[in-house]
Amino acid sequence: MINSVRNTVLSILNKNNYGYISPSDFNLFAKQAQLDLFEDYFVGYNTQVNNENLRRAGTGYADMTKGLEEAIDVFSVTNPLANNLLNQFFLPSLTTTGDDYYLINKCLIFLASLDTGTTDGTTGGNNGVVDSTKDFVAAGVAIGDYVVVQIGSEVSLLTVTNVTTTILNVNNNGITTTGNSYAIYKRSAVQYEAEKVSNSKITMLNNSLLTAPTAQFPAYTQESIYLNIYPDTTYDVGQVVLQYIRYPKDPKWTYVSIGAGEPVFDQSQSDYQDFELPIEDETTLVTKILQYAGLSIREAEVVQFARTDEMLDKMPAQPATRTR
Repeated sequence: MINSVRNTVLSILNKNNYGYISPSDFNLFAKQAQLDLFEDYFVGYNTQVNNENLRRAGTGYADMTKGLEEAIDVFSVTNPLANNLLNQFFLPSLTTTGDDYYLINKCLIFLASLDTGTTDGTTGGNNGVVDSTKDFVAAGVAIGDYVVVQIGSEVSLLTVTNVTTTILNVNNNGITTTGNSYAIYKRSAVQYEAEKVSNSKITMLNNSLLTAPTAQFPAYTQESIYLNIYPDTTYDVGQVVLQYIRYPKDPKWTYVSIGAGEPVFDQSQSDYQDFELPIEDETTLVTKILQYAGLSIREAEVVQFARTDEMLDKMPAQPATRTR
C-alpha cells in the first residue's frame, strides 16, 4: 500500500507543479500520518461506545465499533517480560520485546513452570531448545506447550512443535546461541490475571492480611520502565506475560537509484516496511501526508485541499436519490 500512497501524493503535488518530496521526507510524513490515524482509532472507538450507550449506533454493516476493534486488534501482542530484579520486570520496548507498547490490556502470570534450565547447544535449523542435562519426554512436555527463551535482554514466547529427549523444536529459527535461560509451561496451565494497582495504594494493600496480593490474586504496579509484580517472590523466566497494544511499525518506502533518474520502488530490501493500517485508510493517509508535504514546501493550497478532503471524508454519506 505504501507505494500506492506515495504515487498518489506525488501525482497530486505534480499536477500543479507544487513541488517534490524526497523519499526520506515521505517516510517521515508517512510515519506521522500513520500515528495520527492509529490514535484516531481509540478516539473513534470511544465515540462509538458512547453512541451505543445512547442508542445512536447501528448494527450489522452499520456497526462501526466492530470495524474499529478489528483495526486495533491488529496491534494486539502477547509477550513475556524480561526480569530485572526479584519481582521487577522490564516493560515492552524495542530492546526487550521488539516493540513499544501503547497501552496494557492485561498482565497474566503462570502459577509455576514445568521445567527450567539453560541451553547448551543449537540445532541445524536454529529452531531448537537444546539441553543435554534434561529429559523433556520424561518431564511431560508435549507438542503445543509453551517455551519461553531469553536471548540477551529479549524474551520470546515460543510453541513446541516436536519433542525429543534433549531437544524441543519450536516455531522460531532464531536460537543461534547457547547459554540462554528457558522455562516450559503447559499450554493448559492456569494463568492468573494480575490487577493493576496505583503506587499510592500498593503499600497499604501489602500491609493488610486481608488485601495483600497472593499467587492466585496477584497485583502489579508501573514505575518508569518497570512493572512490579506482587507478591514478592522469585519468578521463572517468562512466568509473567503481558497482553498489550503496540505502536505500529514505522513505514519505510525503500527504493533503488537508477542513474540520475527517479528512484524506483524496491520492496525486497531488508528495511522495507509497509503501512500496518487497513486498506480503507489509504485515502486518509494520502490527505494527511499532503498536509505535511504542503507545510514542508510552503504551499497553502495543498494544505487546504488536504484538509477539505479530510473534512468531506468524515461527513456522513447522503442517501442516493432515485429518478424515474
